Amino acid sequence: MTQDLKKEFFAYRNGIIAEQLRAAGDPHTMIMGCQLADIIAIASHYNKDTQLAQSLWYDEQHRECRLAATMLYPIEDFSCETAMSWCNNVESVEVADVLCHRLLRHLDYAPALFDQLRESDTILVRYTAWRLLLNLLIMNKIEKTNELRAMVEKELETAQPPLRHVLESIAEELN
Repeated sequence: MTQDLKKEFFAYRNGIIAEQLRAAGDPHTMIMGCQLADIIAIASHYNKDTQLAQSLWYDEQHRECRLAATMLYPIEDFSCETAMSWCNNVESVEVADVLCHRLLRHLDYAPALFDQLRESDTILVRYTAWRLLLNLLIMNKIEKTNELRAMVEKELETAQPPLRHVLESIAEELN
């Protein structure tokens, strides 16, 4: 099935977008340049399947596989250990954003996951934590408290892009 997906990604390839992603520093060596809407459409033709999603996720060099993996993993089977592993293996802001939006925000343990991830020394893991929090706030799955506002303000004091951008969005959401 993985090969079928890759063939579909190839059919939707866009060289201009692929070159723009490379020029912008996308870390993947295989970039088809598929738009996110195309990846969503392709993934929708497949049943959610743990083995397929894991196979796609472990293809770390292929941008479209990484993004599709977040769409094909059954939420009810996505353990906290797997979530931590995936979050610790995020290689780009785009992957973090899609992972949070398509999968992590739907998990019952998402608030606890945020608490674990935000303590990381790795910038992309911390970005993933805060991006997840933004999703949870937008979905009203987490309470807007003064403690949370203070935590965001403290983090903003030293945050650099891209973390600064997501923290600013959270601060707006909290007001």
